[in-house]
Amino acid sequence: MKPNTKFNLSVNDIEIIESALRAKAGRRGMKILTGDGDAEQLKKEADEILNLLGRLHHQKVWYRSKEQIYVGG
Repeated sequence: MKPNTKFNLSVNDIEIIESALRAKAGRRGMKILTGDGDAEQLKKEADEILNLLGRLHHQKVWYRSKEQIYVGG
C-alpha cells in the first residue's frame, strides 16, 4: 500500500488545521517556560509544528484583485 499524497481540503479546513497547530505550539511553549516536562522534547515538537506551519504558509497562492487598485501595507 502507498500513502495518499493528494488531499482535497478547503480553505476553511486549512485555517482550522493552522489554528490548531498554533494552539498546540503555544501550549508547548508554555510548558517549556513553566518547566513542565522534558524541555528538549517539547522544543523538538514545537519546532516540528512551526516547520509544518511554515510549509503550509509557503504553499498558499497569494493574489490581489485586478479590478481594484492595490494599496500595499
